[in-house]
Amino acid sequence: MTDLPGTDETEPDTTDGGTESNDRDASLEIDPETHSGSLYRVLSSAVVPRPIAWVSTRNADGVDNLAPYSFFTVASVEPPVLLFAPVDGPEGLKDTPRNARESGEFVVNIVTDGLEAAMNETSASLPAGESEFDHADIDRAASSVVDAPRVADAKIAFECTLRDLLDVGGSTLVLGDVRYVHLNESVTTDGKIDVNDVDAVGRLAGSLYTRTDDRFGLERPP
Repeated sequence: MTDLPGTDETEPDTTDGGTESNDRDASLEIDPETHSGSLYRVLSSAVVPRPIAWVSTRNADGVDNLAPYSFFTVASVEPPVLLFAPVDGPEGLKDTPRNARESGEFVVNIVTDGLEAAMNETSASLPAGESEFDHADIDRAASSVVDAPRVADAKIAFECTLRDLLDVGGSTLVLGDVRYVHLNESVTTDGKIDVNDVDAVGRLAGSLYTRTDDRFGLERPP
């Protein structure tokens, strides 16, 4: 079973429940304990934009899986740990977390401008054993310390070894220790990554995405 459309989750019933009003100044009150339906729409629409972890893995049969997840963040800087959280499928773990559990490794490729169409194509539901790399005609590049390939056109990629899998309700948190980093020179200045050149694609909700090409600065107060 491959990871399903929508980049990371099957979107469940999104009836959130609560007290509605036609007054734009009024509020919609939602009690998670008593609401009818899922809070998926509220969470995925409010916690935005979300970076996309385009995760590549290799299963025991040598099939390369590639799937995008927008429930993704940095879990720790020292040691460097990344975290993404797939929503479980009807039969439990999806291909990506299952492959990560069995192989003990994965690669997080960052989705930047120009890769969004290919990323979206890899969210298709494919039969087990069929590679999203091949389905979307995406070139592989060899990794340096893990067996799973990385996306050749990804400007940023993190090779990771599995730290832990944690069950959280209907999701599985996948934590990986960063073992190797690939940075294209186009996103660096003087040998360091430059956020002004990282044109990352962010997930909003439904079929909407955004690009990080509208930046502004704020000085942090002392």
